[in-house]
Amino acid sequence: MGYVVRFLAALLLVLTPAPAWAAGGQQPWTGTWEAAPSGTAPALPGAAIRNIVHLSVGGHELRVRVTNRLGTTPLHLGAVTVALRQGQGPDAVPGTLRTATFHRATSATVPPGRDLLTDPVRLTVPAAADLLVTVLTPDDSGPATQHGTALQTSWVALVGAGHAADEDGSAYRTPISNWYYLAGVDVRGAATAGVVAFGDSLTDGHGSTHDANHRWPDLLAERHRRLGVLNAGIGGNRLLRDGTGPGALARLDADALDRAGARFLVVFEGVNDINGSPTADDVSAYADAYRTLVARAHARHLRVVGVTLTPYAGYPAHTAAREKVRQGVNEFIRTGHAFDAVCDADAALRDPADPARLLPRYDPGDHLHFDDDGMRAVADCVSRVLL
Repeated sequence: MGYVVRFLAALLLVLTPAPAWAAGGQQPWTGTWEAAPSGTAPALPGAAIRNIVHLSVGGHELRVRVTNRLGTTPLHLGAVTVALRQGQGPDAVPGTLRTATFHRATSATVPPGRDLLTDPVRLTVPAAADLLVTVLTPDDSGPATQHGTALQTSWVALVGAGHAADEDGSAYRTPISNWYYLAGVDVRGAATAGVVAFGDSLTDGHGSTHDANHRWPDLLAERHRRLGVLNAGIGGNRLLRDGTGPGALARLDADALDRAGARFLVVFEGVNDINGSPTADDVSAYADAYRTLVARAHARHLRVVGVTLTPYAGYPAHTAAREKVRQGVNEFIRTGHAFDAVCDADAALRDPADPARLLPRYDPGDHLHFDDDGMRAVADCVSRVLL
């Protein structure tokens, strides 16, 4: 109960109007967009990759986190540019393109296993804007760190030399559906705090409409425009062990606790472990993992929302034994007093006539993931907790 009181007090603090900053003072950085590295893709030597990223909160200054976290050789950056997007393609709004620097240099090298932040870039970006982040890689830097299921069309100029600073996107003719070399964007501005959505494909947005920004963290951001909302979901990710990408506890610091301005962590993860752990004896392992995760977040002064695991009967991996594990895990999330607050997504999305299944209106057809309405229901559930 004490943590719940402190959770509400912390939320009231960050939702109150921001103070006027003293002359010459610096506003803090807050994360506005994130893509958790999920694996690698073939490098595109000589190409310029124009990543399209959808910001949650706006600001008057930004910085980009370029990543070589899963790479095995140094990543050579020939240029990185940012611009506001015009329309639905790879064109930039005229006058908004900026060349990012690294310690005032326009090129840089990112060691394997590391991220690199750009210098601050003076560019005013509104909330819910699409930002073009173009990365020119002049040579073969080995396996490219990527986020594999972006649900967003980005664009590549296969002959990229001279095109990273193009406002006209006509050189960008090759569409891709992953994000290359990007782990996040931070802003300085009106944001009061950051919320990190930490999970698997249900958070990553699988099942929602492509190019529509209907993942539940996007819809949560629509409801809280002064909070930076970061999506740290990875399809296939696991709580107890590595799956797609490092396991939840292994990636917690890099993908959540270290994010600029993070004050709240929303944990929606575990179903992929259940599908690999068919006995009810595993419930105690989930409880231990959740407690460890929460303790680490509390040590960094983040408040933690636990989200119950949603039903998935009808999905090929579902069994009666795994359903029993899911019910046991949800009982712990609801009553184990590990979390500061709980979003009961299971109750919000299940079919009352068959509680092991999703309501049909939330089911895109695979019986596990959510359609746009299902994503909206999760966002509503989390939003009620944050309110």
